[in-house]
Amino acid sequence: MPVNGRRVSVCIPAKNEEPTIEEIVTRCRPHADELFVVDGHSTDRTRALAEALGVPVYLDAGRGKGCAVREAIARASGDILVTIDADMSFDPDDIPRLVAPVANGQAEYGNGSRMRGGSDELHGDLDKFIRMMGQDIITLGINYRFGVRLTDSQSGFRAFDLAAARSITLREDITTTEQEMVIKFLRRGYRIVEVPTHEYASRRDRSHISLRRHAFRYVYSWLRYLFF
Repeated sequence: MPVNGRRVSVCIPAKNEEPTIEEIVTRCRPHADELFVVDGHSTDRTRALAEALGVPVYLDAGRGKGCAVREAIARASGDILVTIDADMSFDPDDIPRLVAPVANGQAEYGNGSRMRGGSDELHGDLDKFIRMMGQDIITLGINYRFGVRLTDSQSGFRAFDLAAARSITLREDITTTEQEMVIKFLRRGYRIVEVPTHEYASRRDRSHISLRRHAFRYVYSWLRYLFF
């Protein structure tokens, strides 16, 4: 059902998420006027299981999550687009709280903040510590550059005005798409409101992103979009 007359599209970017794809689709369905999956060329049964539940499945360009986000923005037909990870690391029942500030005209972007809501994925070992520190530095730079007070620039759980998203050009192919979108929304003068959302431990055996392999890309894209 539309919120304040605005239809909500929910996109689930997925790649090799066979263990959780049925649960995430089922849990998201009550909160969506339109629900679809963007698949990153899975080699397991992700696509087949999603299609069996009756939701459209679109293929992205196969280069990473940023490709999935661009595909979602192009495919969505609603007024507000929600993206949520397929591994059940976020609670789909939080979707209405993310949508509310956008639907109510309070903001163009509702950002799910793990700093405000807690995370099971950002603490506990050296890699997670480095990830946490890197995220804090990137978020701090964004805050000082734009005079805002965000706490989470990397969350993939967000709701945003679809027309606003189509007014910017997204270029990042991997998970740097999250910080790119935050920066480009702020550069355009769009408002971002953070909503506390808890991040649960991923059910994947390992992350799709390598911190050591992609650290340079995070720093490069952060500086590029902040200042150029």
